[in-house]
Amino acid sequence: MAGLVCLGLAACHASPASGGEPPPAAEGGGSAAPGRLSGKMIVIDPGHNGGNAAHPEVIGEPVWVGNGRKACNTAGTATADGYAEHAFTWDVSNRLAKALRARGARVALTRGSDAGVGPCVTERAAIGNRAHADATLSIHGDGAAAAGHGFHVILPMPVGGNKGIVAPSARLGTAIRDAYRSGTDMPYADYLGKDGLDRRDDLGGLNLSTVPAVFIECGNMKNPVDAARMSSAAFRQVMAESLAKGFEDYLR
Repeated sequence: MAGLVCLGLAACHASPASGGEPPPAAEGGGSAAPGRLSGKMIVIDPGHNGGNAAHPEVIGEPVWVGNGRKACNTAGTATADGYAEHAFTWDVSNRLAKALRARGARVALTRGSDAGVGPCVTERAAIGNRAHADATLSIHGDGAAAAGHGFHVILPMPVGGNKGIVAPSARLGTAIRDAYRSGTDMPYADYLGKDGLDRRDDLGGLNLSTVPAVFIECGNMKNPVDAARMSSAAFRQVMAESLAKGFEDYLR
């Protein structure tokens, strides 16, 4: 079952269900040009994947997330017009990777396309750990009730082996929040968290991380105002540049 639940990277991408997606390492690297982030290693996790919905037998497999078992991954949400979260996260992540590489950072993504299955949350965390990343960010769009508006950043709580990264992750999350708020003018979420920050102990990507790690819900895809912004390519570029500024502020 290791190959099915993507506990090993090679096994995950060798599976026919993965759609032949190349390993995440193919998305890594980047220019070593001098810049404000020269020498820094950043891992970006584009939430979900385009083939997840068609393979519930893969992504529904339970995996250990540090304090319990949860599904390997999920299919994600979508706007009322059908713009899928996996496509949104893939686009923003690639825009962000380009912006970070232009600043001299080395960048790796946890998946190599938007047509595969997985990898599991366990493997997504492991990619950042193996890379000894200076910072990692998992990018998402929320699927809350349509009345909910705004964005929030999710910080880790101490769960076993991640205790050493809770404090630096809080600094990373605050820098990401501040830069995203300033750059996009998106409001803090009005339906959970406080001042754009939330803390959770049920996310494998945070519980299993040994490097500073946070999630961002870039907006609520079910809210018509947020959805319109998130569906705009021009605004997604603004999002990416704002997130890059957050990394600069944290890593300077």
